[in-house]
Amino acid sequence: MNPLLHVSDEVARTLAARGPVVALETTVVTHGLPHPEGLRVAAELEEEVRASGATPATIGVLDGRLCVGLSQEDLARLAQTPGVPKLNLSNLALHVAAGGSGSTTVAATLHAAHAAGIAVMATGGIGGVHREVEQTGDVSGDLGALARYPVAVVCAGAKAVLDLPRTLEMLETLGVPVVGFATDRFPAFYRRDSSLSLDGRCDDVDALAAAVRAHRALGLGTGMVVANPVPVAHEMPREMYDAALSGALEDAARAGIRGREVTPFLLDRLRERTSGGSTFSNTALLRANARLAGALAASLAGQA
Repeated sequence: MNPLLHVSDEVARTLAARGPVVALETTVVTHGLPHPEGLRVAAELEEEVRASGATPATIGVLDGRLCVGLSQEDLARLAQTPGVPKLNLSNLALHVAAGGSGSTTVAATLHAAHAAGIAVMATGGIGGVHREVEQTGDVSGDLGALARYPVAVVCAGAKAVLDLPRTLEMLETLGVPVVGFATDRFPAFYRRDSSLSLDGRCDDVDALAAAVRAHRALGLGTGMVVANPVPVAHEMPREMYDAALSGALEDAARAGIRGREVTPFLLDRLRERTSGGSTFSNTALLRANARLAGALAASLAGQA
């Protein structure tokens, strides 16, 4: 085992027994939700995974080690680290080499999950192609990681602040299948339907697991996006969504926000402009995705 990769005893035992494991990222704890909300939700996500019959493996970097399976004490320490960085594939090694700590994005979490042998991950929304990409060239490293690591990622589509049509087109170009769970449309994070059609859907977990196994068995080499819409009762109203998103984008433009800071800035502004309504939707979709990911991992283990 790579000495820079630390797998917790519980996760290692489950993997050795070919049991179901779900990887969880940590930017939701440090950047996606305000403290201490992020810590509370992280614990709830692990509970959802366990309730679905799988073992959670929350991933982050502590003291120069990429940890697969953080304890609640580890998570609290990470959340309370001043200025904790978001780590993706471009800066992960630098922080590990320096003995630092950081939270993992989808991309870095995919790398760690694949290295540990984990086949399923849950997150809120993946990164993608940013708006005004013609001027900025800003495309999330999550897309490259999805093209590189054969892990199924359960999400509520891509983050609402992105260019969703271009993100979906880029996933197709990279050979990353996007499968709707009980939907024919690509979700829009806080909204259930972006109006963008998907090539395929699965209406139950066993059918979804069969699709994941076939993708892996064919040796296609990429990950898979499982698009799971936010629960109906927690969908953000259209008028609130449109007004808050438009205002948040204007705020970012005025502030000159670029690069890794764009997404957390916009999510923070959405939270302010919706008086916490975005957090209400975000928490619900995170829990729904963790629940589905746990069921998917359990079904995959049962089909092995």
